[in-house]
Amino acid sequence: MPLQYLEQIQQLIHLVRHAGKVLALTGAGISTESGIPDFRTKNTGLWEQFNPEEVAGIQALKKDPQSFYRFNLQWWKDCLRAKPNAAHEALARLEKSGWLLGVITQNIDGLHQAAGSQRVWEVHGNLRSCHCLACGKEYAIKQLYQDFSCEQCGGLLRPNVVLFGDPMPRDYYIAEKVLSGCQLLLVIGSSLQVQPVASLPSLSRQVVIINREPTPWDHDAELVFRESASQVLADLVKGLQDLPGPYFQGNS
Repeated sequence: MPLQYLEQIQQLIHLVRHAGKVLALTGAGISTESGIPDFRTKNTGLWEQFNPEEVAGIQALKKDPQSFYRFNLQWWKDCLRAKPNAAHEALARLEKSGWLLGVITQNIDGLHQAAGSQRVWEVHGNLRSCHCLACGKEYAIKQLYQDFSCEQCGGLLRPNVVLFGDPMPRDYYIAEKVLSGCQLLLVIGSSLQVQPVASLPSLSRQVVIINREPTPWDHDAELVFRESASQVLADLVKGLQDLPGPYFQGNS
């Protein structure tokens, strides 16, 4: 590896070791190695090809449910079929060894939990379930594969994800509180272009960016990595592997 990268890894290890409270904020870029496309990479990002409000907004769902689900169900199914990659697994190991308090994620794919992360705040919701807009009855997400109508009242079903035009869920406000006193935030695979999540780094004393593309926070970050998240996080885990962190719980 280039000397500059190796020096940066040593700096990252130092930052994590000396920060009392470390959290991760993850975006779509951490899941690309699991085969899930991201949203804003030039030419290939989903929202670079489509207007998100027209295909993934709450008004789009209400206006034309058939078109909404014809567009979204396929990539949601891809999310649910995907497996965690080395980056997800590294974050789970960092949490287990006590170096990471938890993960705040913009992702709806559930891969952090599948990798073993215990403390995950899903600020854009998740694909585990859906509910009726009319009566509120909850269903497993697979219900949408069969019918978009509620079995109880006939109302329209929607996924428990944050669509464009939706308010933020409870997990977002919990994440804001969790970030209180955060000394180091690892931003991984997020373009930091979508508000209000893009403002969360301002709640941390120090920020490290691990992202293929530039972000608005690059100039204010302690370190910026353009390498893959799995590479950077694997090297971080290796550098910390014999040292229990401040949140280490042993075998309990």
